[in-house]
Amino acid sequence: MQLHDLREPPETLYLRGDPAMLRLPMVAVVGARRASAYGERVARGLATALARAGVCVVSGLALGIDTVAHRAALDAGGATCAVLGTGLDRVHPPTHHRMQRAVAERGLLLTEYPPGTDASRWTFPHRNRLIAALARATIVVEAAVGSGALGTADFALDLQRDVAAVPGPIDTAGAVGTNRLLRDGAVVIAETADAVMLAGLSPAPARWEPTQGSDEAAIWDALADGRADAGALSTRSGLPAGRCLAALTTLELAGVVRGAFDGTFGRA
Repeated sequence: MQLHDLREPPETLYLRGDPAMLRLPMVAVVGARRASAYGERVARGLATALARAGVCVVSGLALGIDTVAHRAALDAGGATCAVLGTGLDRVHPPTHHRMQRAVAERGLLLTEYPPGTDASRWTFPHRNRLIAALARATIVVEAAVGSGALGTADFALDLQRDVAAVPGPIDTAGAVGTNRLLRDGAVVIAETADAVMLAGLSPAPARWEPTQGSDEAAIWDALADGRADAGALSTRSGLPAGRCLAALTTLELAGVVRGAFDGTFGRA
């Protein structure tokens, strides 16, 4: 197992769920707990694409980017593994009972801490080395200076794993860490296909048939004129902004439309 690459691998692992997840190619998607709408949208798109390509999405079940990544993988019918900073009989944060149960039932929970271990300030940074070791690549979506996600990236670099990051605005605190990773040589994630290729796989082929007269069909037709942002697509299609965004989300989840990080969309 990849964990043997660690200087101090765990002596015991506690699992709940499907251990077969560990035999799949694994990519970590990590980032800020206080994620922006942009970060959540990007994490959702990356995890969806990875899951559909047969990758197990690894993260830490924390608030923000972690939770979005786990949920997107499950929504896509794919695999996900949550590495906990507590015992299996504990839930942190306490609001994550339902999310942790969903991962246990349809994915895999993993921890090195025995039952009865509560969350503490040191258990989460310590468990990040397991996330980095399990994954063949770690993608940091958003991270401020001092973020735990940057600690995961450091562990991955020490293990000579690939580290990738999503670029963000240079005047946004949540993008400082990721932009510095990119400055220092991390792989640039410019579209969802980049994440899948990090796993050594190809994006899943798109399968979608537009329903005549639907909002999705209107957006699909509007994209025939080339990439555009949501505002331009709303104008092209004649759809109100809310319906346009809802249709774009449906098309992205279907894998037939890809959003770029400049805010534009195009046919996959």
